[in-house]
Amino acid sequence: MIERFIHHVRVERPAPTETAIEARERLRDLFPRTALRRMTHTGLLLGAALEGLALTPEDAVVYATSYAETRALEEFLASFPAASPLLFQTSIHPGGVQQVLIGRQQPIARLWPLAGRMRLVEQALLTALLEPASRTLLLGVEERGTWLLEHQMASDRAFAFAVEVRREAEGAVGRVVFKPCGNVSPIAEKADAPPTLPGFADALAERRALEWVGVDGQWSLTWR
Repeated sequence: MIERFIHHVRVERPAPTETAIEARERLRDLFPRTALRRMTHTGLLLGAALEGLALTPEDAVVYATSYAETRALEEFLASFPAASPLLFQTSIHPGGVQQVLIGRQQPIARLWPLAGRMRLVEQALLTALLEPASRTLLLGVEERGTWLLEHQMASDRAFAFAVEVRREAEGAVGRVVFKPCGNVSPIAEKADAPPTLPGFADALAERRALEWVGVDGQWSLTWR
């Protein structure tokens, strides 16, 4: 069994119709003015989720997203045939977590960027549990797409979360447990469906317990 303890959780769930421009106005006091103009919606939401969490060079970060900056890409493509230089810069800007770390001028020990869909939460949690740092930040984010939704290449909602994971139980607000199934792994097709990234964000925000069977074992998220 592998267990880690949750010491801090913050979830950003903006209004469904919020745009990056509106997020910049709402969150403007959290970021340097020089960085604010070029930040994507994912960067803004992650920065808000990380508000109050001071990172150190010894910390590790696990970063999970299925679609990353799809809205920024949509807006750049929509500017054709007179391609916008600003939207081009935004579309190739460092990912949301890098935007926040660069703005803070914050070095960290390791960054584990993960992308996927069906088992992204499971992969991100396993990475956080196996990370040797004494303190790991598990981050997840999506920005809401528009026309890419029709092609199933964007999220239908925007959100971000930041979870501080430690080995120490004292002072914890939650607990994540992974029980490997030994030498006999369940077949992926027969395993219970794991939470999606949006579903995991909702469980964090609502302090809701979760249990599911993964590819290599059983998972549980509980709260104190």
